[in-house]
Amino acid sequence: MSVKKDILFRVGIIYFFMLASAFAIIGKAAYTQITEGDELEKRKKKISLTDVIIEPNRGDILASDGRLLATSLPSYEIRMDTRAAGLTDQIFNDSIEALCQSLSRLLKKKPADMYKLEIVAARKEGKRYHLIERRVNYNDLKAIRQFPIFRLGANKGGLIAVQENIRMQPNGGLALRTIGYITKEQNGNFPGLEGAFDVHLRGERGMGVMQKLPGGVLMPVGGADAVEPKDGGDVVSTIDIDIQDVAETSLRKKLQYHNAHHGTAVVMEVATGEIKAIVNLGKDDYGNYREQYNYALGEAIEPGSTFKLMTYMALLEDGKLQPSDSIDNGLSGFVSFYGKRVDDDGRVATRGWLTVEKAFAHSSNISITKFVDKHYRGKEKQFIERLYSMNLNQRLGLELSGESEPFIRYPDTSDPYWSGLSLTQMAYGYEILLAPIHVLTFYNAVANDGKMVKPRFVKRLVRHGSTEQNYDVKVINSSIASAATIRKVKRMLEAVVEYGTAKSISTDMYPIAGKTGTAQVANDRYGYKDLKYYASFAGYFPADRPKYSCIVSIYAPTANGYTGGVVAAPVFREIADKIYAADLDMRETLKPEKRGVLADIPHSKSGNINDLAYVFKELNIPVERETGIEDWVTASINDTKVELKKREMDKGLVPNVIGMGMKDALYLLEERGLKVAVRGRGRVVSQSVTAGSKVTPNGSIVLEMKN
Repeated sequence: MSVKKDILFRVGIIYFFMLASAFAIIGKAAYTQITEGDELEKRKKKISLTDVIIEPNRGDILASDGRLLATSLPSYEIRMDTRAAGLTDQIFNDSIEALCQSLSRLLKKKPADMYKLEIVAARKEGKRYHLIERRVNYNDLKAIRQFPIFRLGANKGGLIAVQENIRMQPNGGLALRTIGYITKEQNGNFPGLEGAFDVHLRGERGMGVMQKLPGGVLMPVGGADAVEPKDGGDVVSTIDIDIQDVAETSLRKKLQYHNAHHGTAVVMEVATGEIKAIVNLGKDDYGNYREQYNYALGEAIEPGSTFKLMTYMALLEDGKLQPSDSIDNGLSGFVSFYGKRVDDDGRVATRGWLTVEKAFAHSSNISITKFVDKHYRGKEKQFIERLYSMNLNQRLGLELSGESEPFIRYPDTSDPYWSGLSLTQMAYGYEILLAPIHVLTFYNAVANDGKMVKPRFVKRLVRHGSTEQNYDVKVINSSIASAATIRKVKRMLEAVVEYGTAKSISTDMYPIAGKTGTAQVANDRYGYKDLKYYASFAGYFPADRPKYSCIVSIYAPTANGYTGGVVAAPVFREIADKIYAADLDMRETLKPEKRGVLADIPHSKSGNINDLAYVFKELNIPVERETGIEDWVTASINDTKVELKKREMDKGLVPNVIGMGMKDALYLLEERGLKVAVRGRGRVVSQSVTAGSKVTPNGSIVLEMKN
């Protein structure tokens, strides 16, 4: 056989075996597909499928009128599959520049060159899940879907959008500690309403079936094992946003003026116990006041003279004295018990003979200690048990976590700290511990004719618009004292404001009842030598028909005074004034001669003349109008009236919206075709485009707003 024939023979054999092998492979594949295809497909899916937990939508927390206090908003994590199957080098190279410029203009987080550098590097590394940006809102996501490359779809453009829900509080830090947040604290719980009602708010998780795709991307698929999540329900709180805002603004202003460490203010509805506002502001490391801790519930402290109400009630209820009884305080201005000096801080009004009412009104420490020593010395247990009968030693059992334990020492041999001084010290608020919420609940009971009701933070639980549970009024004690005692102490509380230590907050518009408190705060290391003061005022209004009770407590004021009458009482008055001005029902219950205008004209935003005129008329506030006004006005106030002056509004020019509220400002600007961005809340304090400039079609303007 020639060499040529030998080569051809060998090639033919190889070719025959290769052809036979090909037919064998094809045959085997066909056989497998026909006989085992379904089973293998099931096994492939089983390997690529995975179960994932589907988080439910968390419910909202609402104010008493339905406005949002906390809600969950969808947010998106934007990623890119840089090696998507249809993303060719030509498509990528032709459009990456335009994509990065679009991302930079929209997100304003990085320059376009930085986005390009990162995405190109990710493509070289073959990344299938490259992060572009976190926390992108839905409107921005819609815009991103239309960007170069991404508009080609997931397969060709590689866009991956992963949804997550972010908890938002539309009112900023307003009532932050009471609303709470979904970040666990050291005790492992969420604070505030978020924690107290977490089970209702969070709903129930579902289970989904996802298929793994190349690059680690998961795609949802149907399946018999899938379980739909059950969305959380809503919590309707008792908080009134307007009262909350008033209380926070008033307290913050006073904290700054007195350079105090922290403070709290709580407003309660007398009949129901509903907490309409609760403010807790503490100074942070930068000197700013913000909500860091719930002082109203958690800070048990010696209350000082606000506790004299409880002491006098015990004396009256036990028949030890009457408001008309008198006592001689002497002329020295002090008295001693077991070597402990008790004085009245040099107040002349407490020298000589005083009636019970006058001693209470002027907050005499000498009088109260003399009364208690005279009537309870040797009968200490009778005094303490009377206090216990008024629930002063018991927790309130609030829905929110963090309520401190009240402490009122019992005269027992097992207590090594009970001494001969304890009785007289407790008489005016020392050697006991109460949180502001405990003191307020007691004063609220007096305003409520002796009925002590539990403070409430929640009205009802709702799911899909249907009420699941109502929280009704809960009575702690139907009568903390006799009707006669309640009637007597009500008059004594009114005397404090009429001619006593809180005379500065008296007003002809409506009667106020309450008690000032000024306590020296003990230092753990130095006792009472390193002096700090705790100033407070607790009371209710209107005194003749109580609707709201309120307590204001300010810790460690270091400037412009330190007493309860100077530091805390003015905050109470400002809160009460603004509630009175806005509460038409309350004003209707007052005598006709009392329905006048408050001494302080409430501040007004500028805006539409018809809207403002209606509000001022309803509030009975005098208005002086400039002639020729048709639509828009600037509002200014003085001591007696509101002045409305014409504001020019040429439709071809950018209007001046400084001083307006958001509604009016948006109407005027959007009417002229401008795109408006708003920062802050309250009224407009600046605008990015100068008023009087020519309107640019589709132009943008930024408004800065502050209270």
